[in-house]
Amino acid sequence: MRNVKGLLLMLVILAFVAAGCGGGSPTNSGGTPNESTAGGQNEQKQEQEAGNEPSNTESQTRTIQHVLGETEITGVPQRIVALEWLYAEDVLALGIQPVGIADIEGMNTWVDIPVEIGSEVTDVGMRQEPNLEIITSLQPDLIIGLKNNIEAHYEAFSKIAPTLVFDPYPAEGQGDQYDEMISTFKTIADVLDKQDEAEQVLSDLDQTYAEAKAKLEAAGLTERPFALAMGYSNQNAVTFRISTDNSLAVKILEHIGLTNAHQPEQFEVYGFTTSDVEALPALQDANFLHIIQESDNVIENQLKDNPVWTGLNFVKEDRVYALGGDMWPYGGPLGAQTMASKTAELLTQ
Repeated sequence: MRNVKGLLLMLVILAFVAAGCGGGSPTNSGGTPNESTAGGQNEQKQEQEAGNEPSNTESQTRTIQHVLGETEITGVPQRIVALEWLYAEDVLALGIQPVGIADIEGMNTWVDIPVEIGSEVTDVGMRQEPNLEIITSLQPDLIIGLKNNIEAHYEAFSKIAPTLVFDPYPAEGQGDQYDEMISTFKTIADVLDKQDEAEQVLSDLDQTYAEAKAKLEAAGLTERPFALAMGYSNQNAVTFRISTDNSLAVKILEHIGLTNAHQPEQFEVYGFTTSDVEALPALQDANFLHIIQESDNVIENQLKDNPVWTGLNFVKEDRVYALGGDMWPYGGPLGAQTMASKTAELLTQ
């Protein structure tokens, strides 16, 4: 009987101990009922903020639409190959050096932007015929290309890495090259998780436009229209590509208050009319802006003593302005910034 009483007493004691451990909230620590759980969540949040765990952007798979369909991209690409100078410029503008660019020497010659291509970047061949073996060896996680250049081999590029393809030349009635340039730049920024950087680039561009326009207006130079032409030799003859209103270059200059004098007889999908010196008399009252390589200076060579050229009003009145051979009229926002500021500088000097 004494043993039974002892056993009952022991059970009562154990019941009180269990109740003390499992019931109620601790009050001596000043914490809350979920303090341990909350502490774990805070630690997890701090680790994510510190970059110890992938963010949603770094791990999610997105479907990106482009001119050749849809491409799935998982995470944020880090190793980019750009097969066109325009898209190389876009990536560089976002603060990223691609692992590969097509025709680096040509880009350095023709494209004037305030960002240099790093010495570590690999040349992957010509824009029209990039080298698949070199591209594969770079182990890219994103390839960006121009429709005209890579459409025929799109499947081969897609097997190497997710491939985005753009077309900077909208068809008639489908917008202009400027709007397409901005849209593509924003798409690339979104894919690379560089939206803030893109907004800063475009804000800087708008500021450049405003400053250039104010400079031209103050000098009274927005009233006279312009003509913009790229000139080069073609079988010992002089060829001009005269920019049309749908072109990227003309839209850039419109942003600084200028008006294009050249009105083509038909829509030009690439944004220029191909002609010769005989087309220039119709534009002679405009300011003539040109893009001509110094190594192929058709004005100093073929046209210097040409009576049609020397008889033009803009020649006689010294209204011919050289933008330089490296003023690439098919580029991105950095090239647009260069063109706007240099044009204002030339016209007001």
